[in-house]
Amino acid sequence: MNEKTAPSNSPAKSSKPCVMCEKPAVEKYLPFCSKRCADLDLGKWLNGSYAIPVIEEDGGQLDDSDPE
Repeated sequence: MNEKTAPSNSPAKSSKPCVMCEKPAVEKYLPFCSKRCADLDLGKWLNGSYAIPVIEEDGGQLDDSDPE
């Protein structure tokens, strides 16, 4: 008999909590505890709440001169 293994909704083997709400993370949604927490995190990325800082050198001006 060939059975497919369904993703588990049980707590993950990892001891790390959900990164959004601190509840135990669930294997199916790692590193989150639920689809809701995963969606909340995605929303923060999409609306710009999370951003990777950029350090601009030389005042951020592009140099248009030829390097010849």
